Amino acid sequence: MGLLVDGVWHDKWYDTDSTGGRFERSEAKFRNFIEAAAGARFAAESGRYHLYVSYACPWAHRTLIFRKLKDLEPHISVSVVDPLMLEHGWEFGPAPLNDGLYGLQYLHQVYTKANADYSGRVTVPLLWDKKLQTVVSNESADIIRMFNSSFNALTGNNVDFYPAALADTIDAVNQRVYDRINNGVYKCGFATSAEAYEEAFSELFAELDSLEILLGKQKFLAGEQVTEADWRLFTTLIRFDAVYYSHFKTNRQRMSDYANLSAYTRALYQHPGIAETVVMDHIKTHYYASHRMINPTAIVPVGPQLDFDAPHGRGAVL
Repeated sequence: MGLLVDGVWHDKWYDTDSTGGRFERSEAKFRNFIEAAAGARFAAESGRYHLYVSYACPWAHRTLIFRKLKDLEPHISVSVVDPLMLEHGWEFGPAPLNDGLYGLQYLHQVYTKANADYSGRVTVPLLWDKKLQTVVSNESADIIRMFNSSFNALTGNNVDFYPAALADTIDAVNQRVYDRINNGVYKCGFATSAEAYEEAFSELFAELDSLEILLGKQKFLAGEQVTEADWRLFTTLIRFDAVYYSHFKTNRQRMSDYANLSAYTRALYQHPGIAETVVMDHIKTHYYASHRMINPTAIVPVGPQLDFDAPHGRGAVL
């Protein structure tokens, strides 16, 4: 669902159903796919694609991680929106900052550049095709799959985070983790009834408890090798104590109170290049200062002190 303001559709952070106050997330509107084949409409080419992200957004963070892991930084350019998202939705900061391609100030202008009649939510990440002047995808799950395999011939990086032998396991884990954890923290934070909040809260911590046990038996969610399932979970876990614990009222316990999950989070954070994709100032500023319906004062907490560089004892990630 979108929010129409002065004839322009803007992102609305939360939608709730009409009866139970439950958070409902809209489906992505653009689901094209970049292919390795040279003749494809969206072919894998260096310099052709541009990624719009927010450092604050866990869904966008996934794509930045895969851009890093798959050596795509020289080939896919990026623009970062301002951490604050207010009446104009995502924007590119005070003038003269802009989208980096067309001098646009707001992300909704990128969407309507692709489709003048666009009426969906204005979200990050957004993968843009500079050649065809249109959106490839605004679905993070699809974008990380493209980054995982479509550009291998270009980069020579054949590390596979979605191996065929583990695909069924990864898909099953992704579905459960998305519903109960990735989206589960939002179900808690944006619930407008106690019943909806408590339902989401219970599901969230039941799943975290289950993963705590699992990670006491194996290194990663799908076994002994890191996969996309781990990176999808990581972007929620890294935000948990700083934001979700207090801001979204997911406060049964902190992530740092889980021995295995916290060590696992530190192990992923310490993988080469990942720490630079975690911009905690943007994360905290966005959530606490943008969600005025949850935090009307927009005061950003000073704490907590977090040490993701502490030893984790889980061995190398790869």
